[in-house]
Amino acid sequence: MRRLGALLAAGLAVCALALLPAAPATAADGKPAVTLSLQEAAKGTEITVNGTGWPAKTLVMLLVCGQNMIGGTNSCANADGTAVSVAEDGRFTARLPVVAPPKPCPCVVNVTSVNGDQSTVATALKITDHPVAELPAESGTARLAMLTGVRLEGDDGVLTWFGAPPSRKFKVTVGNLGSAPVKDPVFQLGTAHGVFAPLWEEVRWKGTIPPGGKAEIALDTALTAGAYGDYTISLKYGETVVATQPWGVDRPYGVLLFWGLLLLVIPAAVFRIGMAVVDKVRPRTPGASGRHRGARLPDAAAAVTARLPRIPAVRGPAPAGSQPPAGSPQTTTAVLPWFTPDSAPGTAPQASAPSENRSTTKGP
Repeated sequence: MRRLGALLAAGLAVCALALLPAAPATAADGKPAVTLSLQEAAKGTEITVNGTGWPAKTLVMLLVCGQNMIGGTNSCANADGTAVSVAEDGRFTARLPVVAPPKPCPCVVNVTSVNGDQSTVATALKITDHPVAELPAESGTARLAMLTGVRLEGDDGVLTWFGAPPSRKFKVTVGNLGSAPVKDPVFQLGTAHGVFAPLWEEVRWKGTIPPGGKAEIALDTALTAGAYGDYTISLKYGETVVATQPWGVDRPYGVLLFWGLLLLVIPAAVFRIGMAVVDKVRPRTPGASGRHRGARLPDAAAAVTARLPRIPAVRGPAPAGSQPPAGSPQTTTAVLPWFTPDSAPGTAPQASAPSENRSTTKGP
């Protein structure tokens, strides 16, 4: 009996899990997502709608729409919609009655946040016995308007400091206020320097913005090489400017440093080359040695000194009784020819000793 009771409990648990609605899918990258308990339902029944990743404490509206909601809420069963609040964790669960929309299928369950960021998610739903028709050609007008989030993202690198073209990514959030979706819109980016008029360039953004939806537009923009000063980046769709953003670019001081070094290096290099050429082509004296012109100066001075005559030095009378030391060599002092012996440099006049035979003069 115990074994039979365990088997019955396991069977009831499996049946309960099978009857539970499908768990809501996790929103990728924090984006709103919606799952349905049934992919096909008959008219007059109810389905469970689970949402994840929605802004907390916001109100969402659930509608059953035909023709993939082409043309807006005119193709939805607006009288049988359901509103529910989102919990703190961004989840919600709602029971939605399946009613026949005013337009044929393909049908969707459209979930839109009434307040907050006005996110919209549509999930396909097949309604039993409801007519199916081809989708009509999309009609209406598309009207984009800037909502918020205008900014320039990016930084300058080392090459920009040396004159490389500065670049940024222009980002803006736009919304489609028209009744037709916008596919791969073509924008115009304008770049204005100071008070001058902007120069416009066409750029295409890949994506689709549904009616009443919004999207973040990211476009690459760059200036010319060596640009600096105050710039203004503008975004135009059609004939309407939807966003503008100022951009201050610093002066590329690396270019000034480069030119300053270049003005110093080139004259020095030319001077060194010129001196090398002069040293190569100048005539050389036979027998001269040395790598430098100053190396031959000692030889020339020695040759001039050798040609000068040697003049014996004038000595005063030696004191009586003094003998020259034995073995001492006699030295002579060379005197230049334009000096007299008495006026030679380093020669002091000597006083003569009184003579013994000199008569003395006495007074009368």
